[in-house]
Amino acid sequence: MVGGVRIQLNRWQQAAVALGSAVGALLDPRRADLIAALGETTGKPAFERVLERMKKSAEGRAVLMERPRVLSSEVGHAWDLPSNTFGGAYANFMGSRNFSPDDRPPVRFMDTEELEYVAMRAREVHDFWHTLFGLPTNLIGESALKVIEFEQMHLPMCMLSVLGGTARFNEKQRKLFFQHYFPWSIRAGMQCTDLMCIYYERHFHEDLNDVRAKWGIIPAPPSSQV
Repeated sequence: MVGGVRIQLNRWQQAAVALGSAVGALLDPRRADLIAALGETTGKPAFERVLERMKKSAEGRAVLMERPRVLSSEVGHAWDLPSNTFGGAYANFMGSRNFSPDDRPPVRFMDTEELEYVAMRAREVHDFWHTLFGLPTNLIGESALKVIEFEQMHLPMCMLSVLGGTARFNEKQRKLFFQHYFPWSIRAGMQCTDLMCIYYERHFHEDLNDVRAKWGIIPAPPSSQV
């Protein structure tokens, strides 16, 4: 198992956990465990589709076979790479925010070990996507990335997170998001390659701009207001 203790839920229990997690996450968006539980209890069909896409991709199959984890023990070499590389940029992103790859909550509510890994992988590559798209970790940046994640995986939790995030915007943030970041994120999510089918760790040594071009990544619009 790649997550914590797997918990089997019937439909009523799934609905109860989803509802409770949604309410709790809206009241306190910092509760990563509640957001994770919401994603798992509402996202099984989406994760099943992601799994099938990964099986059809050579690089996706390699990820499923080797099951790399984004943990400090496995990605720590990124901190030794030049700053212009994808790995170096990721290390700078994490280090400048005092983030640790080990902080993600475990997966608990997936039915199979395969789906459990896909859900964990989606959770763990989140900061790779921040790095690739050049998005900050504030409310606007997280909301924009959730739009891209919805475009990529069609997880209901992503759209719920966008709704919850935008409800907390002030007028200036709302205008900035809907005039610039929302249309950009729709375009960016549609144009890029299937991001769940990339074995990111194999590309750490490559130039950041080169992998962006290879994967069709449109960096976020620069703004001093974010």
